[in-house]
Amino acid sequence: MPWHQRLPLTLTLTLVALLHVAGAVFLALTLLRWLPAWQAAGLATATSLPSLIWALLRIVAPAQSLFRALAGTVSSYRDGDYSFSLSWQGRGTLRELVNAHNELGETLRAQRQSLVQRELLLDTMVQNTPVAMLLVDPNGRIVHANLAARRTFGGGRRLEGQEFAALLASAPPSMIDAFAAGGDCMFSVGDGDAEDIYHLSRRRFRLNARHHELILLREMTSDLRRQEVQTWKKVIRVISHELNNSLAPIASLAHSGRELLRRGQLERLPEALTTIEERARHLEGFIRGYARFAKLPAPRRDPVQLATFVDQLCSQIPFALEGTVDLAAIAHFDAAQVEQALMNLLRNAHESGSAPDAVRLALRRTTDGWRIDVLDRGPGMNEAVLDNALLPFYSTKRNGTGLGLALAREIAEAHGGRIALLNRPEGGLCVSLLLPAG
Repeated sequence: MPWHQRLPLTLTLTLVALLHVAGAVFLALTLLRWLPAWQAAGLATATSLPSLIWALLRIVAPAQSLFRALAGTVSSYRDGDYSFSLSWQGRGTLRELVNAHNELGETLRAQRQSLVQRELLLDTMVQNTPVAMLLVDPNGRIVHANLAARRTFGGGRRLEGQEFAALLASAPPSMIDAFAAGGDCMFSVGDGDAEDIYHLSRRRFRLNARHHELILLREMTSDLRRQEVQTWKKVIRVISHELNNSLAPIASLAHSGRELLRRGQLERLPEALTTIEERARHLEGFIRGYARFAKLPAPRRDPVQLATFVDQLCSQIPFALEGTVDLAAIAHFDAAQVEQALMNLLRNAHESGSAPDAVRLALRRTTDGWRIDVLDRGPGMNEAVLDNALLPFYSTKRNGTGLGLALAREIAEAHGGRIALLNRPEGGLCVSLLLPAG
């Protein structure tokens, strides 16, 4: 390596300049001895200046090449090409600049590779999901469609660039109605054994400062049918259990009553008939509960004066009211259905082992509706029971039907609300019925 490349650039330039100046001074002094003053000065300058310029250009040339290389790699980075690196054998500030530039390139290459891998993974997941996914731009044209969407809407063909409205026009009427309704919903296509059930979800968001819509369409036929089979199996088990528990004693007591009648022991006959009546009424109530759950009509949201509603409810099943109810407060719900739901909740509270005076009802206004809490001081529920308590036909009671909480949930959701269960810190359970304002 030449000696001037091992020194810092500034020091090298300074030394070379001093050497050339010293040479020029020496040449001028020598010429002054032989030539007139003006001729000697001109000759010395003309002789040393080209040499000085040539030396300076030679020393600066490597730095100029480095600067051109830096400008080129920066342009490549701007274009997304991070495959370049630089080599500089010198030291000092330029060496630090080159090292920092190469480290930047390595970092950008690693980030670019990681980003490409994530994009490939995301694209693989999107393409292979069974959910049909469509991204529609503000003009109604499809920007992206995965494989499931191509099968659902285009027979396997690419959909990008097509108008979504034109594709939807050839869809089944039930699907067109579901999209026209807006929002999330479930709908079915076909009928009988060929019926398919779908869940539609639509989300709007901004992409590149423009509004886009993401459409998700999932076929749920197989999942729902598996769940339906499991539900029916459970229904059959519960009904069979209840029928056996009632019919077996009825048959036995009927046989005993006939024997008592044949023997003339009529004094014991009323007891047998009373037991038969009790079991028959229990079975009747059991079947009525199932019928009510299966045939729950759409709620009629009429204006209800809450003070009157609470008084009427208290006349049918006892409870203590927490706080007071505004006499002028009006809510809109189906009074008969909500009353049935609350009676189920209050009956459960009394059957929890709580003291009768510890069963309470609290009613309060929320920002978007009404909240009715049924509180008790029973043992509460463990995590497993809390997870399953709202499922139809799930019960921890020996003679329970598993319909009380499920029916309350159906009524709440039919009103656009929900039901929630929470163990109280001091012991007991809080069941909240949340109803919207409208």
